[in-house]
Amino acid sequence: MHHLQGTVQRLSIYISEKDQFAGQSLYEVIMEQAKNADLAGVSVFRGLYSYGRDKKIHSMGILRISEDLPLLIQIIDTKENIQNFIPKLEQFAAEALILQEDVTVVSSAK
Repeated sequence: MHHLQGTVQRLSIYISEKDQFAGQSLYEVIMEQAKNADLAGVSVFRGLYSYGRDKKIHSMGILRISEDLPLLIQIIDTKENIQNFIPKLEQFAAEALILQEDVTVVSSAK
């Protein structure tokens, strides 16, 4: 298990629930690839409401569960590990919005 301190990197990947790669859910592919790359931490968050480039609104709605809600995948690790992972990520998530930023770890479980 990785123990991170100080300034590290956060990679944020914005996709849709319906996005797929080679017949598998894209978020699952990203999680699997991040685990294979031994990245320190990955979380997937499901959004309630969004729109993107096309301005099409995706929402959970009151009476239905959408199958096209936004997903945010966040990966935390060292700058070097994130930099090494980005080319792999671009191979299967070329249409995703990908953000990379420095963050400071204030506290983490040991």
